[in-house]
Amino acid sequence: MIMTKPKTCIRAAALAGAAIALFAAAPAAAQDSERSGWTISIGAGAQFIPKFPGSEDLGVAPLVVGSLRRQGQPLTIKAPDDSFGFGFLGSDSAVDFGPAIGLQAEREEDDVGAPVGDVGLTVEAGGFAQVRVGDNFRLRAEARRGIGGHDGWVGDLSADFVLRDGERSLFTIGPRARYADSNYHDAYFGVTPTVAVATGLPVYDPGGGFHSIGATAGVTYMVSSNWGVYGYAGYDRLIGDAADSPIVRTFGSRDQFSGGVAIIYSFNVSRLFGR
Repeated sequence: MIMTKPKTCIRAAALAGAAIALFAAAPAAAQDSERSGWTISIGAGAQFIPKFPGSEDLGVAPLVVGSLRRQGQPLTIKAPDDSFGFGFLGSDSAVDFGPAIGLQAEREEDDVGAPVGDVGLTVEAGGFAQVRVGDNFRLRAEARRGIGGHDGWVGDLSADFVLRDGERSLFTIGPRARYADSNYHDAYFGVTPTVAVATGLPVYDPGGGFHSIGATAGVTYMVSSNWGVYGYAGYDRLIGDAADSPIVRTFGSRDQFSGGVAIIYSFNVSRLFGR
């Protein structure tokens, strides 16, 4: 999730986190006739991310993390680039699926340093499906549709190696492949005739397809039952029409790095809903 406007991001992340927590709790609570306890983990920190897709420069943005699990259960398996969402069958099920919501921050011409056009803030709504292969591997696919902003379809394919030590630590690492349709590519990598006249760049009309491959790693370590630290690092290499974009070649980079650190606080509640 790329974010360049801290105030907007904090507000959006807080609202999304609260909504996801409520939606995630509801189906689980309905299945839990014993009203057993829950562990809520919330965290905040900072991250360095590209200012826009294809940017050479990194910007600082808020990093908000959170999870909800049954008390006494191990840490929830979640990779750093998983969208906000919840699984209908539970993250520890062999197969799981559910809604996924992402945010793509706006791109302003000042971020690029040239009059290439602005792209508004985009809410990406869709779903995910994942399969756990034993205790140490997870395969996941997401598909989301942009609402506003780029107005395109985007998707992610991921495979993660997972190491988990109960409620103490979680480590994930694995490759990524990211896909988008022509609407997304036009918004971030295309050059219209008007932009070509204003910038001197050649007209460029990219098609849809995979636009990057890379890898992402994340680690959560609980120093105590209440306090912990979370960190992640990611790398994506632009490929295909995205890599050939005049905007990327002139003002950006094919190499996309990201990383962040957050402090986590966990606490138990006896119940979320009254009888």
